[in-house]
Amino acid sequence: MLDYIRDAAEIYRQSFATIRAEADLARFPDDVARVVVRLIHTCGQVDVTEHIAYTDDVVARTHAALAAGAPVLCDSSMVASGITRSRLPADNEVVSLVADERAADLAGRLGSTRSAAAVDVWADRLGGAVLAIGNAPTALFRLLELVDNGAPTPAAVLGGPVGFVGSAQSKQELIERPRGMAYLVVTGRRGGSAMAAAAVNAIANERE
Repeated sequence: MLDYIRDAAEIYRQSFATIRAEADLARFPDDVARVVVRLIHTCGQVDVTEHIAYTDDVVARTHAALAAGAPVLCDSSMVASGITRSRLPADNEVVSLVADERAADLAGRLGSTRSAAAVDVWADRLGGAVLAIGNAPTALFRLLELVDNGAPTPAAVLGGPVGFVGSAQSKQELIERPRGMAYLVVTGRRGGSAMAAAAVNAIANERE
């Protein structure tokens, strides 16, 4: 037989011990550090610590929003699928924006992506919501435009879109002008569905 660790609890223990030994978490408050550890565990890259931007209140505000029953609005079905419903504190609604059938028609009329149009479709639910964005820079750009135009302000944006076109720019716009939102995003081209979902799961599992 091949020699490898089979015990799930031991794999878990060693994984997180390795992350905390190798990653430089010094600049993060304790509650944010716990989320960053989960992001590292998701992608296997300890240097993610160098690419995290956040507001100091992001964990507290996100947890309070979830405890109050806020929906989790996800830019993709992959993000929504990765969120562990049992961890959410108030049986929160988890919505895949892009799965809304109205988005495709609106995207055609607006000349935009389905992900961006989906944010328009759900604009009336943005107030106090938690946005988990892992795929589409256009969804984050559109969110920022809608808030600029008077849409209700979400509680927080988590994760960050991945990719080579607009990803870094959309996150930088959020960082430079948060518009009253808390955020924790992976900067630059990095991001992705798994990391957005991991951020939600980590914060949902926080205890007051």
